[in-house]
Amino acid sequence: MSSNEPRWTQTWLGGLRSAGVDLGYPGERLGLPEEGSGSIAGWARRFGALVIDWMICTWVVVQLLLRMNPAESPWAPVLVFALQYLLLTALMGQTFGHRLMGIRVAAMDGGNPRLLPVLVRTVLLCLAVPALIFDRDHRGVHDRASNTMAVRM
Repeated sequence: MSSNEPRWTQTWLGGLRSAGVDLGYPGERLGLPEEGSGSIAGWARRFGALVIDWMICTWVVVQLLLRMNPAESPWAPVLVFALQYLLLTALMGQTFGHRLMGIRVAAMDGGNPRLLPVLVRTVLLCLAVPALIFDRDHRGVHDRASNTMAVRM
């Protein structure tokens, strides 16, 4: 083994980056730019969009749907979230939160995703855990299963 290569234990104990292996920037493997329009959206933007969408959906449940208490009907905000996410993402490629945070959901070819992939993405996003498991391109399980990505506008 040459002195330039990391020891085999360094690649799995401390991760590839700690072993000195350059993985590039998120989206490089996908042929996306590092910064600006079309680059992979960062976690702050994605989380901000999710919080905005969740707040809107909770407000809809509380104010418009017979003044329901979300604590008494915990699935109501999730159902409203799923419905708005599915419709807006399938029709426009972005939700209200995405729009405010400057991101959109794109198919791997760069266009708007189709209805079935958005449905898969929405169901997995509502389960929460798939969105927390992600690859080095910042694509969660919900993105990989639906063949989509969140990019900056």
